[in-house]
Amino acid sequence: MPELTARAALKREQILEAALEAFLENGYVGASMDQVAATASVSKQTVYKQFADKEHLFRALIETISDRVEDPFAEIGREVAEADNIDRAIRRLADEFVGAIMTPGVQQMRRLVIAEAGRFPDLGEEYWNRGFGRVLPTLAACLARLADRGLLKLKDPLVAANHLAGLLLWIPSNRVMFFGRMDAVSAQELAEYTEAGVEAFLAAYKA
Repeated sequence: MPELTARAALKREQILEAALEAFLENGYVGASMDQVAATASVSKQTVYKQFADKEHLFRALIETISDRVEDPFAEIGREVAEADNIDRAIRRLADEFVGAIMTPGVQQMRRLVIAEAGRFPDLGEEYWNRGFGRVLPTLAACLARLADRGLLKLKDPLVAANHLAGLLLWIPSNRVMFFGRMDAVSAQELAEYTEAGVEAFLAAYKA
């Protein structure tokens, strides 16, 4: 029985990976269960055995991807909060944040979830809550500790966290979203946008 369970789990993972490719390539409407089965190298019956229909497959995919979202500040929060140099501390936070968000996988998923938010508003909200909704409070806590030490001046740490995220991502992420490709922003441009975002945040919030 454990062998069968492991095999079924492997098949499920194959199907979800194939579904991700299909939905990213064709959107929800254009993707088909036939395409998913062919890409996963399984029968269509196997796909339907795991997922009742395309909607269930799409929901399972978004929920699975949401569960994999990592908080880039979970490990460095204490280190950054105890930093003596506020400029270096904010740059470290910015580099971690941009590095985590400006990846092909994350940007592709953002585009897919946003595109289908009208059809599946609950999934859009869930993706937000498990992603940005979880990361921003962690960032806010880092900023609050820096403010407690007199390095930042904040009225609302969560608002400040949103401001920092917006300053860092507005230009590069929107360009990738609208252009539909990662090379819409070069590595050099991304570094320049990150530095500009850090400078703007420090100008507004540095004590």
